[in-house]
Amino acid sequence: MNYAKKVNEFLISWTQGVIDIGRVYKAEGDYKKTALAFIDNHYAFDRGDVLFKPTFTKEIIFRNSIEQALSYFVGGMVAEDNGFALRTWEKIDLIQVSTIESIGAAMGLLNFKPVGSDTKTKVAFTFILDSSETILKIRVHHSSPIL
Repeated sequence: MNYAKKVNEFLISWTQGVIDIGRVYKAEGDYKKTALAFIDNHYAFDRGDVLFKPTFTKEIIFRNSIEQALSYFVGGMVAEDNGFALRTWEKIDLIQVSTIESIGAAMGLLNFKPVGSDTKTKVAFTFILDSSETILKIRVHHSSPIL
């Protein structure tokens, strides 16, 4: 399979995973379990160190453990975390993606659209991906809003 296509499929899975956490939360389901499965499927904590700089952080900038990543997506461990995925995103569009296969890198733009709102949040991201088991997972995640 073409590497760029494989990365694009991974990114679509990542965006859908973020949306799914919010849907489960809104339906009063086990959103923490959904978030943990999302993290397990998309982040390489099971393979070693992961460097994670989420989009909206101010006090504690990095979330480099499973527990801290879970806190970012659903709230909890870190006081400033309100649950990024609990905002119930309706749609997350991939605007642009560039890849470098030799180092497993993807960089691009995402548009996050909340449920019931026409306002979108544009975010720039960089992922360094680990494909050691033929399944892509994030080893480095850096994202920031475009203001």
